[in-house]
This record gives sequence, C-alpha cells and structure tokens, in this order.
Amino acid sequence: MAGRMVVGSAALAGLVRPASAPDPVGGHRILPVRPELTGLLPGRGLRRGSTIAVGLGQPRHSGTTSLLLALLAEASRAGSWCAVVGMPTFGAGAAAEAGIALDRLALVPQPGPEWPTVVAALIDGVDVVVTAVPATVSASVAVRLAARARQRGSVLVPYGRWDGADLTLQVVRGTWEGLGAGRGRLRRREVTISAHGRGAAARAKELTVWLPGDELTRVIPRSATTADRSPPARFRVLASPHPAEHAT
Repeated sequence: MAGRMVVGSAALAGLVRPASAPDPVGGHRILPVRPELTGLLPGRGLRRGSTIAVGLGQPRHSGTTSLLLALLAEASRAGSWCAVVGMPTFGAGAAAEAGIALDRLALVPQPGPEWPTVVAALIDGVDVVVTAVPATVSASVAVRLAARARQRGSVLVPYGRWDGADLTLQVVRGTWEGLGAGRGRLRRREVTISAHGRGAAARAKELTVWLPGDELTRVIPRSATTADRSPPARFRVLASPHPAEHAT
C-alpha cells in the first residue's frame, strides 16, 4: 500500500482535521522517536509546535533521507499522521520498511506555486509535516509557517536551509561499509548527525548511528574501533542501498 497521494487544495481539505478537533494522540506534547535519536532532541522527542530542520548534506555525506525516515517512524507507529511535501522521489516502500504507517502518510510530491498554502493546510491537521524548502521561500513565509505550527501543535520539519529553526539536524559524515576491492555488498551505513539550535538546544551535539532500516539503528560509541562495530546478531544484512537514498 502506498501513502496517500494528495493533489490540490480540495484533496487537502478532505484529509486534514479541523484545527479545533481533538488531538488524536491525547494532547501529548512530545511525539516519540527512535531511542537512538533521543539524545539529539530537547525533551527526547519531537515537541509539538516546534520547527526541526534537516539540513542538506554533502553528496558524499548522504543519509539525510534515512534520517527523515527515522524521525517519522516512531511517531507514525504511535498513531500520528505524517505528511511529506515537495519530495517527488520520496519512496513509500522505503517509508514502510522504516516502520512508517502508510495509511497515515500523505504525500504531496509537486505542490507547485501553492506550496505555502499546502504546507499551512497540512499544519492545521497533520501531526508531523516534512517539506522540501523551495529556493524562493521568503523569510516572512517561513516565520508565518513556523508560527502556525507552534499555534496548531504540529511539528514542522523543513528539509533544507531554514533560518530560525528551533533545532537543525544535519548529516556531517556518512560512509557505507561492505564493499571490498571491487566486490562485495553495501551492508550498512555509519552516519554522524550534528544537532544545534536555540534555547534548550543551544549546546551543539553530535551522535553516530547505523542507518537506515527498522531494527538497524544503534548508537556507535565514540571509542568504538572498526573491529568493535559489527552489528548485533539481530541485525540483517542489506543487499542493496536503501531505496530512498537516491533522493539525497
């Protein structure tokens, strides 16, 4: 089953709940994330009303799509609705593999010039809204959308540069393992994520984990050596790169 493909304002109106409707997760202010990522986030989860930007990494530091999937997975499994806007190569199959509930996932691959309206409508009724940031977005529009998320209790996750975010996460290092001298299989990816922001997130943090995939993430201690980094026995081997990674 694919995520719901949403096209046009009329379709959005049928998807989102009114802003005055009861909170579907009981008013909890913190939406859960994978345990491995809690140390990066104030409150150890996605705080409702916050703006958490995911910065674009360098091509050789790919892994940002896996980071987005990991951020959404636990909240989705707990019953939250999620939306992804302006990412036409976002893979529903990769989302399902990461643990995201596709029956609570809305996809708006091509919002066009209505991008601010689409994002604002989703903020009104969806718990977590991920959106690629258009190059032409103005500071005033960004401020209005962040304020709307704060008012409505949605978590806004801009993918790209977003000045004034409460927290910015960025993949600063990422390397695949498994290939030998011209042969082998891509088995796993070691990803280092930095976090910096405002207020409780003002102190910069950095964490290294294995991504992507359900039951494939764990924190890699800073003191770990290459020999120590073999995954636990419950980890399965990836036969090929994660489908969503072609979007990074």
